[in-house]
Amino acid sequence: MTQTIAVVGVHVLDTHVLRVESIPESSDGAVVDTIRMSAAGTAGGTGLVLSRLGADVHSIGALGDDPIASVLTSLLAADGIDVSRLVTKEGVQTSSSVIPVRPNGDRPAWHCIGANGTLTLEDIDLTSVPGLTHVHLGGPEFLGGPAAGELLAAAKAAGCTTSVDILAPGDPDLLAWIEDCLPHTDYLLPNDEQVLGFTGETDLAAGARALVAKGAGCVAVTQGSKGAIVVTAEEEHEVPAFSIEVVDTTGCGDAFSAGFLLARAEGLGLAESARLGCAAAAQVATGVGTDAGDYDWDKVKAFAG
Repeated sequence: MTQTIAVVGVHVLDTHVLRVESIPESSDGAVVDTIRMSAAGTAGGTGLVLSRLGADVHSIGALGDDPIASVLTSLLAADGIDVSRLVTKEGVQTSSSVIPVRPNGDRPAWHCIGANGTLTLEDIDLTSVPGLTHVHLGGPEFLGGPAAGELLAAAKAAGCTTSVDILAPGDPDLLAWIEDCLPHTDYLLPNDEQVLGFTGETDLAAGARALVAKGAGCVAVTQGSKGAIVVTAEEEHEVPAFSIEVVDTTGCGDAFSAGFLLARAEGLGLAESARLGCAAAAQVATGVGTDAGDYDWDKVKAFAG
């Protein structure tokens, strides 16, 4: 059965600049290998990969009144996402990042929060999505815990499963800001640095267990080239990443989330779902940007073996 998923929250336009060796002095210039744009964000990027994997995806979020919004919506729509619920905010810019990729693969970023910081519950109408089965909230920190909790509680009451991914770095104060949403979260999808920062733990599995104790049903943690750890109150699994030639890791966490969530929707176990999440991330890592790769759900499952 096709999953109908609302991806709510952070939508970003990424501009990737490849082979940045330094910032030119004064007003000098420099030649780089590639400059390209891709749709991204903890909602937008996850939605993009979910759509490629066969889900019926509906974006809900805030954009500015600028040309960046036109580019972002066109990229999302080109990958089959319904963008009709993205609202325009006057007087702000669409969220955007510039990512200079160094020759060694490091990818620092400049980011403008823009319209993502203006999203409110009044902008979100889950009832407008027909046949909704899942709500993925990317960036609960922008709504705040009480509002995020209210949104996810409504989703649960409507019979949907829920997931949450966080954009900001891990910090105990941030966890306190968003923890009202955790009891309504079936799947929390942080990275390793966030988990350790949130909890103060030095062991990743212990940190994940601490977040389960705060109410999350399942914590699936990405840890870069090491793969992922999945923890619930009853189970704990560690799954390795696939050995590939990495071009760019931008969007790999969002791709993991998409593969993991779709596998769980199909009824697969936690370990196998994490493996498929890692397989989806591997497709994205072979190119530049969240939209890299040529794959569908069958190809991802074949790659995972």
